[in-house]
Amino acid sequence: MSQSIDQWEASISELWARADSLDREEGVAAMHDLAADCPADDGRAAFELAGMYDSMGFEAQAGAEYERALELGLDDARHAQLAVQYGSTLRNLGRLDEAIAVLRSTPTHDSTGTAPRIVLALALHSAGRKDEALRVAIEAQAEALPRYQRSMRNYAAALTETPRP
Repeated sequence: MSQSIDQWEASISELWARADSLDREEGVAAMHDLAADCPADDGRAAFELAGMYDSMGFEAQAGAEYERALELGLDDARHAQLAVQYGSTLRNLGRLDEAIAVLRSTPTHDSTGTAPRIVLALALHSAGRKDEALRVAIEAQAEALPRYQRSMRNYAAALTETPRP
């Protein structure tokens, strides 16, 4: 690696800042170049490459890189972010059971907030589990409400409770 990891991280941030102005191939090529500057056994390179593949619409390639990043290991923040991104990618690929499993096991981290539960709600909805999806979405947001949290939690629970005879 010709640059320090801090310089590499800064280059990654700069690329993400301009990613919306790049076409699909340019974005992926630029991230490939940066990933090559990171040690091969560092999960951060695979994570960033997966994210670029994902954001540019190459979900199958993203999935493979997410799996590689998991094998190589990540810090807690990136691991939580990867779970959200990978769960979303699996959903987009129609691998709904896998998406739901990944999102249910997503580690809690400040860097993702309620995103894991919101993406889980989307995956459940895609799987046809509409009441469960709505329950998860309501529960994900109830904590952020200035009041009515208890009522919202109760309403959410009622969506998937078995009716009493």
